Amino acid sequence: MTSSWTFFAQVLTAIFLLCVSNRIAVASEYTRPGPGRIVLTKYKLSGSSPQQVHVSAVEANHMNIAYITIDSSIPSKVEFGKVSGKYNAVASGDSSHYTYFDYTSGKIHNVKIGPLEPDTLYYYRCGGAGNEFSFKTAPASLPIVFAVVGDLGQTEDTTSTLKHISKSNYDTLLLPGDLSYADGTQSLWDSFGLFIQSYASSRPWMVTEGNHEREKSHDHQQIEPFIAYSHRWRMPYRESGSTSNLHYSFDVAGAVHVIMLGSYAHFGPQSDQYKWLASDLAKVDRSVTPWLIVLLHAPWYNTNEAHQGEGEDMRKAMEALLYGARVDIVYAGHVHAYERFTRIYNNVADSCGPVYITIGDGGNREGLALEDFILTTNPHFFS
Repeated sequence: MTSSWTFFAQVLTAIFLLCVSNRIAVASEYTRPGPGRIVLTKYKLSGSSPQQVHVSAVEANHMNIAYITIDSSIPSKVEFGKVSGKYNAVASGDSSHYTYFDYTSGKIHNVKIGPLEPDTLYYYRCGGAGNEFSFKTAPASLPIVFAVVGDLGQTEDTTSTLKHISKSNYDTLLLPGDLSYADGTQSLWDSFGLFIQSYASSRPWMVTEGNHEREKSHDHQQIEPFIAYSHRWRMPYRESGSTSNLHYSFDVAGAVHVIMLGSYAHFGPQSDQYKWLASDLAKVDRSVTPWLIVLLHAPWYNTNEAHQGEGEDMRKAMEALLYGARVDIVYAGHVHAYERFTRIYNNVADSCGPVYITIGDGGNREGLALEDFILTTNPHFFS
C-alpha cells in the first residue's frame, strides 16, 4: 500500500485494554468528568441570510453547498471564485423542506458547484446575500489528511473536539453517524447546523446515519425515519449509483475510495444496499485506487457488553463482500470509546481482513463508555 498516505483520527479519551490470559480489563488512573453541557445555538427565525452552511464532496472536481433560509424567496444559488469578494462563477441548485408534526423546516438549498481545482481555496456566497464563506478542496493525489470522528453531538466537549481537529488542517472530515443527537427534536437539528457551521463550511464533511438520526412515529402517524437527516445532509448517493442517501461512496485524492454504509438501512442479500455495495466494490481498480475505506455506525467488532450483537446481522450479511474486496479499514461509531482490532475476518485474525476501529465519542451528551468491556478468548485481535 502507498506509504505516503496519512490519516487523522480524533478521539477525546483513550481506553486502555489490558490482556491477561483470556481477560480484558479497563484500566486508567485518569477519571474524566461527566459529559459536557449541551450547547444550544439560537436558530434565526427571520431574515434572509443563509445559515447552517456546510460543504460535501459530490463527484470529481465538484462540491455540494447546502444552506437554509427562512425567507422562501431566497434563490438556490452560489457565487464562487478564488479571490475574496470576487465571484467569477455562479451555480444554481434546488431546494426542499419537510414537516415533522408541528415543525416545518426552513428552505433547504443544495447547489453543486464546479469544476474546481484541487488543493485550492475558494470563496463563496450563498443565495446572493449574506456572509462570505471559504473552503479548500482536497488534493489531487496523496498524501491526504482525514479527520475521523463519531457520535459528535453538540456539547462543550464537542467544541473541544472540533477546535482540536481544526488545528490539523485536515482535507476531509468523515463522520460515521450520530450527528446532532436530535432524536426527533427538530430544533436541535437547527442548533447543530449553526453550531458546526464555521467548521463544516470550510472543509467537506462526509457523513452517514446513526441511531440518533432516526425519527420515530407517534400516535399511529407514520414518519419517514430519517426525514431530517435526508433533507439536511444530502450526500452523493445518486452520483455513486446508490438508491438511498443512507449509503453511498466517493473518491478522493485519486487513490482513496470511501464507502459509507447504512447500519439502519436494509442490508440483506436482496436489499438495494447489498446489491449496490457489491457493484460498487467490483468497480474499484486497486492498481489505480490502492486505499479502500468503509464507514458505518454500529461496529461489527467490539468488546463492550452493552452493545454486543448490534452490528452482528449486518456483519454476517456483508462482511464477505468487504473481505473479498480487501478493504483496508472499517471505521465505526456508536460505542463511546476507542477500540482497534488487528486485521480480522469472521471472528478470526486474518492478514487479508480489514482493520476495525471504533471511534464513538466526539463529545456527545451521553459521555464515554468506560465500563462493561467483556471477556474475550482472542486477545490477539487487538493490534
